[in-house]
Amino acid sequence: MIVDFHTHIFPEKIAASTIKKLETIASVKAFTDGREESLTASMEEAGVDLSVVLPVVTKPEQFETINQFAVQINKKYQDKKRRLLSFGGIHPDTPDYKKELRMIKELGLAGIKLHPDYQNTYMDDLKYMRILGYASELGLITVVHAGVDIGFPDHVRCTPKRIRRVIDKVHPENFVLAHYGSFGLWEEAEELLSREDVYLDTAYTFGFIEDETFLRILKKHGADKILFATDSPWSGQKESLAHLKKLSISPEDLEKITGQNALRLLG
Repeated sequence: MIVDFHTHIFPEKIAASTIKKLETIASVKAFTDGREESLTASMEEAGVDLSVVLPVVTKPEQFETINQFAVQINKKYQDKKRRLLSFGGIHPDTPDYKKELRMIKELGLAGIKLHPDYQNTYMDDLKYMRILGYASELGLITVVHAGVDIGFPDHVRCTPKRIRRVIDKVHPENFVLAHYGSFGLWEEAEELLSREDVYLDTAYTFGFIEDETFLRILKKHGADKILFATDSPWSGQKESLAHLKKLSISPEDLEKITGQNALRLLG
């Protein structure tokens, strides 16, 4: 079973405009149009069985709408062969983070996505650390955008040093660092985060990180803590999977990375 642990979709009525806006901000071209049907078609072509959808709450008032959309997606795909599994979202400026995290848990959502750049908050801010701590208590998975966001290249709010402070103070459980620990800051991430009890996903990594660096971090961090991910629609699922498979990785470790680790983490 192949799992893509990091994808994005948007409601039909805003998908086209959202993708166009994000393409303009980041000066990149998306692989799909951001619609649900486009992701499932991509999964079919690539042989991906399960895609984890990660919504980002950019304003506190979006909490209910985004999480209800996640619930609807999960209900729709719970018995399908090609399955989407959406996480929930929370904004650090929420007036009651414990209440909202409990609601996410009660809705049956497996985890949350945090994005320091889109949420205008530094990773080691107390607001994030409280969310991470309570999410851990509830058994929720937390995925955080780590490193440079190509739409905001001059202001990095989630650096390896800030992540290191969070790990030392909070000791979060089920913590996933997107973009292989920190996009564009891989050597620093390797130095500060390798061998820590965190997961690294491979979203939007291939084609940017040197293969030698990727494999060196894999060896240091351990294959048990690596999750195949693409950041679809910003990377192609078929292309990313092909790149991973051509690397010098043992069949046993490849199975862990492409599915076994994710299934264990998701329970």
